[in-house]
Amino acid sequence: MSQVLILLGSASDLGITEDGLSLLKRGKVSFSLRVASAHRTPQHVHELVKEFLDADGQVFICVAGMSAHLAGVVAGLSTRPVIAVPVSRAATAGLDSLLSVSQMPGGIPVATTGLDKAGFTNACLFAAQILALSDTKLDAEMKAHRRELSEKTIADDRKNGIRFDG
Repeated sequence: MSQVLILLGSASDLGITEDGLSLLKRGKVSFSLRVASAHRTPQHVHELVKEFLDADGQVFICVAGMSAHLAGVVAGLSTRPVIAVPVSRAATAGLDSLLSVSQMPGGIPVATTGLDKAGFTNACLFAAQILALSDTKLDAEMKAHRRELSEKTIADDRKNGIRFDG
């Protein structure tokens, strides 16, 4: 059983997933990754959502560009948390996707954690934080990850001649 279902609107979106997937693997968060388009394969999206919910899946991450309707469709089919990752495209730099996600109607919430690779990494971390509410081992892993980020930032500051008095 997967705890997180990651839906990509297009196979071309796979390139932004490497860092985030590594974090899920590190935390031993089970996930499934599928390509399903809200526009080109709506029935497939419905089937994947139903299968995931029937298996007691917990969190959705939807990665899509352009109008980014994938997250909205998934949120309309489920009461589980949905995290959208808008993908930037050359013509609009992702603004269309970001606006689409941020204008969900009242009562159908969709979270977003930013665009592209950094947004996907944050979406994976956010999904893990949601799951860590009921998983003490994952919570400890999340705290360790946060400490590592802090230590790296301080080390980088010192290496670059930036003084840090803590």
